[in-house]
Amino acid sequence: MEALFIGHAYIDVTFLTDTLPTGDDKTIADDYAVSFGGNAVTAAFAAAKMGVRPDLLCTLADDWLSLMFREMARSARVRLHDRKVSEASLSFIMPKDGKRAIVRCRDDNYLHPFPTLNLDGCKVLHVDGHQPDAALHYAKACREKGIATSLDGGAVRENTDELLNYIDVAVVSERFCEQWELSPEESLEKLKTYGCRVGAVTLGSDGVVFYSQDGERHHVKALPVPAKQVIDTNGAGDIFHGAYIVSMLQFQSRTWTEHFRFARAASAYAIQHLGNEESLPTHDNIETTRQEFERVSV
Repeated sequence: MEALFIGHAYIDVTFLTDTLPTGDDKTIADDYAVSFGGNAVTAAFAAAKMGVRPDLLCTLADDWLSLMFREMARSARVRLHDRKVSEASLSFIMPKDGKRAIVRCRDDNYLHPFPTLNLDGCKVLHVDGHQPDAALHYAKACREKGIATSLDGGAVRENTDELLNYIDVAVVSERFCEQWELSPEESLEKLKTYGCRVGAVTLGSDGVVFYSQDGERHHVKALPVPAKQVIDTNGAGDIFHGAYIVSMLQFQSRTWTEHFRFARAASAYAIQHLGNEESLPTHDNIETTRQEFERVSV
């Protein structure tokens, strides 16, 4: 095991349309994509695309949607560890004007406890707060073994307060800060109190603000992708997380400014493609995107 990801699995159905019908109306979408989905799940698939062999502990059922998900994972070389639920989860996503509307059908009624995994050789754990009992258990286990831990803090969840005590790299969203009723800057200071050695807040088109081991605050701006090239922003944040995990593993001498610059280029590539699968970048894609947009970015 090189990297362990823990999250909730979805099948994402993403479609482009100018209008969403109601009542008895109908419309025809301009394009669509069907792919895997979920925060830590998409991060794991992104890591696999960039050469990491991830293990993924996620929710799966005995139905045809989960069979589809298993085939996606097999093709991407993502090793699965099941946590059984009755039905696969499904997301319907409509991107438009740099935003995305989402309808989710989620089954998080776990039929069994989370599986016991051998962490030998594992270098990093990434969790998104879903499966809170499993996330906490493995964060504690990794802390005891000296394995780096990372949190995608998209929202404050039921045991986030306890979980943060075992997180080395906490990258949270503006929504997370709002739930804390703090500004991004105040949230960074609060993350320090938990012992997170790296704390960051993602700000969408404004990039990411963060502190690292020096304790100083830094700002990496988003790359200026023209609005006309933005197709689908869904999953771009998850790919951002997957990319800095890859950078941590493959380029250990980099600073956190460099890790996040690598991740922002991955996100900039992602938002120009429809659906999570097409949005996953290779190292060459990231370098090409960086060269295209960094020259006009400060």
